[in-house]
Amino acid sequence: MKIDRLIGILSILLQKEMITAPELAERFEVSRRTINRDIEALCKAGIPISTIQGAGGGICITDGYRMDRTILTSRDMQMILAGLRSLDSIDGSSYYSRLMEKIQAGSSQLINGKESMLIDLSSWYKASLAPKIATIQDAVESRRLISFHYYAPSGESDRIIEPYYIVFKWTSWYVYGWCIDRNDFRLFKLNRMDKVLKTDKTYECRKAPLPDLSNEKIFPGNIKVRALFDRDVKWRLVEEFGPDCCSETDEGRLLFEADYTDMDNLITWLITFGEKVEVIEPKEVRERIYETAKAICKTYERV
Repeated sequence: MKIDRLIGILSILLQKEMITAPELAERFEVSRRTINRDIEALCKAGIPISTIQGAGGGICITDGYRMDRTILTSRDMQMILAGLRSLDSIDGSSYYSRLMEKIQAGSSQLINGKESMLIDLSSWYKASLAPKIATIQDAVESRRLISFHYYAPSGESDRIIEPYYIVFKWTSWYVYGWCIDRNDFRLFKLNRMDKVLKTDKTYECRKAPLPDLSNEKIFPGNIKVRALFDRDVKWRLVEEFGPDCCSETDEGRLLFEADYTDMDNLITWLITFGEKVEVIEPKEVRERIYETAKAICKTYERV
């Protein structure tokens, strides 16, 4: 796309003293005439570009207007590229790879080749996730409604929304938008969405607030749980809730205290620990786990 090429050309001009039009044409695999039009477009955008004719000449940004290279350090460039790589890990196209190449092309002296930070945002569902993200991105840019079938704890439903943001949070991807059915902004988990389609219907962009993604907002704690865990599962508690989530008792067990928002999810989570956990309170959770355990035993009891 032209905008990608313009960004690439500008990046190179900011990092090099001089470059020729044929060099740029070869690097971006376009004609010299196209490069000349791109330079003209950059000039119209207010970038003070000069062209010097003859031997040793070329294209450069006018002296006095060049960005100081110290503004972007080697570490800055590494962080920028790490961010682009993380996006490429879930993208179905090679857009971010191409953008990285353009940035690297003009910033070689700022990139030492040693990658110290690698971020992979993909999941086990990358094959199905990437097309959804691409469809939603396209819908956001073109201001088109999207439709999909949604699987929620409360049941299945068909939804139509005005998409505004694609969100990565809590190890999962979400889309945040105005739900036509609920007449309000909602957050939908991509892995629960099926048959995601960009419709032909456009929408007027609302003043969409940034989604409040704080734990207190999304997971309001209304269930006070206290439980005793065996020490050999401490790693799981620390991984999910941090090292301060539990304290050791005189008997050597771990006292866990936390606020939970969903009873069913809490019970499902506790059951995964099997006999290595004993719930102290609330009483309702103890009773639910007891009934669940009886039902499991009944399923597996020998005839």
